[in-house]
Amino acid sequence: MPKRGYHHGNLKSALVEAALQLIEEKGPTGFTLSEAAKRAGVTPAAVYRHFAGREDLIAEAARQGYAIFADLMEHAYAEGQPSALAAFEATGRAYLAFARKFPGHYVAMFESGISVQRTPELAAAAARGSAILGRAASELSQHIPAEKRPPPEMFSAHIWAMSHGVVELFARGSPGTRSPFPPEDLLETGIGVYLRGLGLIPPDE
Repeated sequence: MPKRGYHHGNLKSALVEAALQLIEEKGPTGFTLSEAAKRAGVTPAAVYRHFAGREDLIAEAARQGYAIFADLMEHAYAEGQPSALAAFEATGRAYLAFARKFPGHYVAMFESGISVQRTPELAAAAARGSAILGRAASELSQHIPAEKRPPPEMFSAHIWAMSHGVVELFARGSPGTRSPFPPEDLLETGIGVYLRGLGLIPPDE
């Protein structure tokens, strides 16, 4: 009987899917190419038709993750329009939703140690996702007086960092999940505090 990857003509996809499962189970450095090949139903030698090593396999998983991430961010941004504030807040929530729905991709992207500059394709996919949050931040920052306006890149980086922190501490099975507040509430209130500090939303009554 032919190996599963060859039989379906999707060896590369089968290997990436196997890697994503192993990343979720063992972490990005806890498996070998041979394990990924076995999980995909092919011989270890077949892996080298597409990937030179485990890092290249993880990089492809990360590239696919960034593509999904960018699609989700674009959808969230569009859903929030025409309000710049709603669009901005929606992109923050999309980050949390992505981490929950695609944990293997998330780890490959942010916890594997793989540089986004490893391949041009990976760099382009990563830049697309960050550009959407940057665009949302730039549009929202236009409501701040020019002399008090932070650079949009800083603005978006703050929200990215806040979203990432909530994911890492409270949304991925870490000890921080003991928090009495849902991750969505933590992120929403954190963004609210930040935006109030910039004068973009009114203070609480």
